[in-house]
Amino acid sequence: MAQAPSKRPSKVILLIAVFAGLLVGLLRSRLQHQAWQLPELRHVWLVVVAFIPQLLIFYLPGWRDQIPESAVSAGLVTSQLGLLVFCLLNWKYNGILVLAGGLALNLFVIVVNGGFMPLSTETAAQLMSQRFLDTLKVGSPLGAGSKDILLAPQQIIFPWLADRFVIPAGFLYRFAFSIGDVFIGLGAFLLLSLQPNYLERQRSRC
Repeated sequence: MAQAPSKRPSKVILLIAVFAGLLVGLLRSRLQHQAWQLPELRHVWLVVVAFIPQLLIFYLPGWRDQIPESAVSAGLVTSQLGLLVFCLLNWKYNGILVLAGGLALNLFVIVVNGGFMPLSTETAAQLMSQRFLDTLKVGSPLGAGSKDILLAPQQIIFPWLADRFVIPAGFLYRFAFSIGDVFIGLGAFLLLSLQPNYLERQRSRC
């Protein structure tokens, strides 16, 4: 059994969705004799700015230990909010509102649970050994690279929005994820797989 849950499950789901969306989008474009194009999204700089807090806090070694937990949670919330604003500014594109819905669900459950994504001790027990679980403190973040906070099931506010779904046993890579992560992945898939039709309709109206 794994020693600890994956630190970035949403990134795994997003990468799978992006790959699948590109594959389906390229296939559809070929079958419809269209040239596939990247979505012409506006205000892409917002994504870069919104990602900076997460880059500093969760990806660069050593930074997390120097930052108070209150600043870490504020950085996570600010980052999620920036990504949500970016999606809303591009709401006309296929899949963007689905993606925004996923971000909003994750942002909501993070905010109401103190600034971190809640992970119940029951869910954590499916992903790590009991020996490792015993070393963790309930009510504390799981580690320097994790956005999750370990909580008892009864402590979690809106537990159905938390990281509660687990990849089945037998898979090489297991992690917990939220319903918001699912919507984020679905939105990214729709954005990339359906985009050629949207662009074609826009041109026909001009």
